[in-house]
Amino acid sequence: MNERVKIQKTEILSNNWYTLRKITFDYLQKNGKWVTYDREAYDRGNGATILLFNKENKTVILTNQFRLPTFINGNPTGMLIETCAGLLDKDNAEDCIRKETEEETGYKITSVRKIFEAYMSPGSVTEILYFFVAEYSTSMKVNEGGGVEEEEDIDVLELDFQKAVSMIEGGEIKDGKTIMLLQYAQLHNLLGD
Repeated sequence: MNERVKIQKTEILSNNWYTLRKITFDYLQKNGKWVTYDREAYDRGNGATILLFNKENKTVILTNQFRLPTFINGNPTGMLIETCAGLLDKDNAEDCIRKETEEETGYKITSVRKIFEAYMSPGSVTEILYFFVAEYSTSMKVNEGGGVEEEEDIDVLELDFQKAVSMIEGGEIKDGKTIMLLQYAQLHNLLGD
Protein backbone atom coordinates (compact mmCIF):
# COMPACT_ATOMS: atom_id res chain seq x y z
CA MET A 1 0.00 0.00 0.00
CA ASN A 2 1.32 3.44 -0.90
CA GLU A 3 1.34 5.51 2.30
CA ARG A 4 1.74 8.69 0.24
CA VAL A 5 -1.84 8.35 -1.06
CA LYS A 6 -5.02 8.80 1.01
CA ILE A 7 -8.33 8.39 -0.82
CA GLN A 8 -10.81 10.88 0.64
CA LYS A 9 -13.90 10.37 -1.51
CA THR A 10 -15.06 8.36 -4.53
CA GLU A 11 -18.12 9.34 -6.59
CA ILE A 12 -19.60 7.41 -9.50
CA LEU A 13 -20.20 9.89 -12.32
CA SER A 14 -21.43 7.35 -14.88
CA ASN A 15 -22.15 3.65 -14.85
CA ASN A 16 -23.68 3.39 -18.30
CA TRP A 17 -21.23 1.60 -20.60
CA TYR A 18 -18.45 1.18 -18.04
CA THR A 19 -17.73 3.05 -14.80
CA LEU A 20 -16.45 6.61 -14.57
CA ARG A 21 -15.42 7.65 -11.07
CA LYS A 22 -14.33 10.99 -9.62
CA ILE A 23 -11.77 10.40 -6.89
CA THR A 24 -10.61 12.99 -4.37
CA PHE A 25 -7.31 12.04 -2.78
CA ASP A 26 -4.41 13.49 -0.85
CA TYR A 27 -0.90 12.90 -2.14
CA LEU A 28 2.32 13.42 -0.16
CA GLN A 29 4.84 15.12 -2.43
CA LYS A 30 8.61 14.59 -2.16
CA ASN A 31 8.94 17.95 -0.41
CA GLY A 32 6.74 16.66 2.47
CA LYS A 33 3.66 18.71 1.52
CA TRP A 34 0.24 17.04 1.24
CA VAL A 35 -1.74 18.15 -1.84
CA THR A 36 -5.39 17.34 -2.58
CA TYR A 37 -6.34 16.27 -6.11
CA ASP A 38 -9.60 15.53 -7.92
CA ARG A 39 -9.19 13.07 -10.80
CA GLU A 40 -11.53 11.02 -12.94
CA ALA A 41 -10.77 7.40 -13.77
CA TYR A 42 -12.58 5.31 -16.35
CA ASP A 43 -12.84 1.61 -15.50
CA ARG A 44 -13.69 -0.66 -18.41
CA GLY A 45 -11.88 -3.73 -17.15
CA ASN A 46 -8.62 -5.24 -18.34
CA GLY A 47 -7.95 -6.59 -21.80
CA ALA A 48 -5.75 -8.71 -24.01
CA THR A 49 -4.36 -8.27 -27.52
CA ILE A 50 -2.47 -10.52 -29.93
CA LEU A 51 -0.37 -10.36 -33.05
CA LEU A 52 -0.94 -13.37 -35.30
CA PHE A 53 2.01 -13.98 -37.61
CA ASN A 54 2.93 -16.50 -40.29
CA LYS A 55 6.68 -17.07 -40.64
CA GLU A 56 6.44 -18.94 -43.93
CA ASN A 57 4.36 -16.32 -45.76
CA LYS A 58 5.77 -13.34 -43.78
CA THR A 59 2.22 -12.11 -43.05
CA VAL A 60 0.24 -10.85 -40.06
CA ILE A 61 -3.47 -10.83 -39.30
CA LEU A 62 -4.97 -7.48 -38.30
CA THR A 63 -8.53 -6.20 -38.02
CA ASN A 64 -10.24 -3.05 -39.27
CA GLN A 65 -13.26 -1.62 -37.49
CA PHE A 66 -15.08 1.60 -36.64
CA ARG A 67 -13.94 3.29 -33.41
CA LEU A 68 -16.13 6.24 -32.37
CA PRO A 69 -13.51 7.97 -30.14
CA THR A 70 -11.12 8.21 -33.11
CA PHE A 71 -13.91 9.58 -35.30
CA ILE A 72 -14.79 12.37 -32.86
CA ASN A 73 -11.06 13.16 -32.55
CA GLY A 74 -10.49 13.80 -36.25
CA ASN A 75 -10.23 10.36 -37.90
CA PRO A 76 -12.42 11.09 -40.96
CA THR A 77 -13.75 7.54 -41.37
CA GLY A 78 -13.44 6.35 -37.78
CA MET A 79 -11.95 3.10 -39.08
CA LEU A 80 -8.91 1.77 -37.24
CA ILE A 81 -6.52 -1.02 -38.20
CA GLU A 82 -5.69 -3.01 -35.07
CA THR A 83 -4.47 -6.26 -33.63
CA CYS A 84 -7.21 -8.55 -32.37
CA ALA A 85 -8.18 -7.59 -28.82
CA GLY A 86 -10.89 -7.94 -26.22
CA LEU A 87 -11.86 -7.34 -22.63
CA LEU A 88 -11.17 -10.12 -20.16
CA ASP A 89 -14.62 -10.11 -18.59
CA LYS A 90 -14.31 -13.08 -16.20
CA ASP A 91 -11.70 -14.95 -18.29
CA ASN A 92 -8.00 -15.08 -17.65
CA ALA A 93 -5.95 -13.25 -20.29
CA GLU A 94 -4.90 -16.34 -22.25
CA ASP A 95 -8.42 -17.80 -22.44
CA CYS A 96 -9.76 -14.39 -23.43
CA ILE A 97 -7.33 -13.89 -26.29
CA ARG A 98 -7.91 -17.38 -27.67
CA LYS A 99 -11.68 -16.76 -27.71
CA GLU A 100 -11.34 -13.25 -29.19
CA THR A 101 -8.96 -14.50 -31.87
CA GLU A 102 -11.45 -17.08 -33.09
CA GLU A 103 -14.41 -14.67 -32.92
CA GLU A 104 -12.69 -11.71 -34.57
CA THR A 105 -10.28 -13.33 -37.03
CA GLY A 106 -11.68 -16.82 -37.59
CA TYR A 107 -8.42 -18.53 -36.57
CA LYS A 108 -8.38 -21.18 -33.83
CA ILE A 109 -4.82 -20.82 -32.57
CA THR A 110 -3.04 -23.64 -30.82
CA SER A 111 -0.43 -21.87 -28.71
CA VAL A 112 -0.01 -18.29 -27.54
CA ARG A 113 2.91 -16.60 -25.84
CA LYS A 114 2.49 -13.69 -23.43
CA ILE A 115 5.20 -11.12 -24.04
CA PHE A 116 4.36 -8.25 -21.66
CA GLU A 117 1.69 -6.15 -19.94
CA ALA A 118 1.12 -2.41 -20.30
CA TYR A 119 -1.13 0.39 -19.11
CA MET A 120 -2.21 2.14 -22.30
CA SER A 121 -3.58 5.41 -20.93
CA PRO A 122 -2.70 5.52 -17.22
CA GLY A 123 -3.65 9.16 -16.74
CA SER A 124 -7.36 8.39 -17.06
CA VAL A 125 -8.08 4.69 -17.74
CA THR A 126 -7.55 1.84 -15.26
CA GLU A 127 -7.13 -0.87 -17.95
CA ILE A 128 -4.01 -2.98 -18.21
CA LEU A 129 -3.48 -4.88 -21.47
CA TYR A 130 -1.88 -8.32 -21.74
CA PHE A 131 0.10 -8.64 -24.98
CA PHE A 132 0.44 -11.97 -26.81
CA VAL A 133 1.92 -13.31 -30.04
CA ALA A 134 1.05 -16.53 -31.86
CA GLU A 135 1.85 -18.21 -35.13
CA TYR A 136 -1.04 -19.01 -37.45
CA SER A 137 -1.49 -21.07 -40.58
CA THR A 138 -4.32 -21.42 -43.09
CA SER A 139 -5.19 -24.81 -41.56
CA MET A 140 -6.21 -22.97 -38.35
CA LYS A 141 -8.95 -21.00 -40.12
CA VAL A 142 -12.28 -22.30 -38.77
CA ASN A 143 -14.64 -19.46 -39.78
CA GLU A 144 -14.67 -16.05 -41.48
CA GLY A 145 -14.22 -14.06 -38.27
CA GLY A 146 -15.65 -10.56 -38.08
CA GLY A 147 -17.02 -10.88 -34.55
CA VAL A 148 -19.92 -12.84 -33.13
CA GLU A 149 -21.80 -10.04 -31.44
CA GLU A 150 -24.41 -8.26 -33.57
CA GLU A 151 -22.81 -4.85 -33.14
CA GLU A 152 -19.35 -6.06 -34.19
CA ASP A 153 -18.54 -5.34 -37.83
CA ILE A 154 -14.89 -6.32 -38.18
CA ASP A 155 -12.90 -6.77 -41.38
CA VAL A 156 -10.06 -9.30 -41.19
CA LEU A 157 -6.85 -8.24 -42.95
CA GLU A 158 -3.96 -10.50 -43.88
CA LEU A 159 -1.04 -8.20 -44.62
CA ASP A 160 2.57 -8.61 -45.62
CA PHE A 161 4.55 -7.93 -42.45
CA GLN A 162 6.83 -5.30 -44.00
CA LYS A 163 3.81 -3.54 -45.51
CA ALA A 164 2.15 -3.47 -42.07
CA VAL A 165 5.30 -1.95 -40.54
CA SER A 166 5.43 0.68 -43.32
CA MET A 167 1.77 1.50 -42.62
CA ILE A 168 2.86 2.84 -39.23
CA GLU A 169 5.17 5.39 -40.85
CA GLY A 170 2.54 6.18 -43.48
CA GLY A 171 -0.08 6.93 -40.81
CA GLU A 172 -2.42 4.12 -41.85
CA ILE A 173 -1.85 2.29 -38.55
CA LYS A 174 -2.30 4.59 -35.55
CA ASP A 175 -3.40 2.16 -32.85
CA GLY A 176 -0.90 2.03 -29.97
CA LYS A 177 -1.21 -1.67 -29.14
CA THR A 178 -0.82 -2.59 -32.80
CA ILE A 179 2.27 -0.43 -33.22
CA MET A 180 3.78 -1.96 -30.08
CA LEU A 181 3.18 -5.52 -31.28
CA LEU A 182 4.44 -4.89 -34.82
CA GLN A 183 7.58 -3.24 -33.46
CA TYR A 184 8.04 -6.12 -30.99
CA ALA A 185 7.84 -8.58 -33.91
CA GLN A 186 10.37 -6.52 -35.83
CA LEU A 187 12.77 -6.16 -32.88
CA HIS A 188 12.63 -9.86 -32.05
CA ASN A 189 12.68 -11.02 -35.68
CA LEU A 190 9.53 -13.14 -35.17
CA LEU A 191 8.99 -13.60 -38.89
CA GLY A 192 12.64 -14.42 -39.68
CA ASP A 193 14.81 -12.73 -42.29
